[in-house]
Amino acid sequence: MKKYIAFIDVINYRMGRIAMYGVFALVGILLWSSISKTFFLPSLWTLEMAQFTMVAYYILGGPYSIQMGSNVRMDLLYGGWRKHTRLWVDCITVFCLIFYLGVMLYGGWDSTSYSLMYGERSPTAWRPYLWPIKVIMCFGIFMMIMQCTSELFKDILRLRGEEV
Repeated sequence: MKKYIAFIDVINYRMGRIAMYGVFALVGILLWSSISKTFFLPSLWTLEMAQFTMVAYYILGGPYSIQMGSNVRMDLLYGGWRKHTRLWVDCITVFCLIFYLGVMLYGGWDSTSYSLMYGERSPTAWRPYLWPIKVIMCFGIFMMIMQCTSELFKDILRLRGEEV
């Protein structure tokens, strides 16, 4: 379990640190959109490219967010519990998250294979292919599942009294 945790945590940490710079790409795209609308002809690609960049930014940053513990929790009850109780609850509730992500991955995989098979394009004036962002989404969701599994293993080890 410790080797799996170390391997997945390193990959997701690096991927998250790289994904953080996606916000600069997003700012650049939106800046160009503003400049082109003000001084030149409006660009057809900027709105959709900004949306694709934002999706990649938060999907690839999701595993890093889970790893750093910056995901949202319901602290109404959780915050007052003992550490041991929180670990048990985390061990149980992570299965709900893994199930949810698994359903998303199943749908994403089906949609991605359709997109690749038929050359699906966006119905906008720019008409980009949709498979690249769908592949990124599937990869990000898969890595979130791997990170959730890593977090489950960490909780199990902590319940055993081992250091992670």
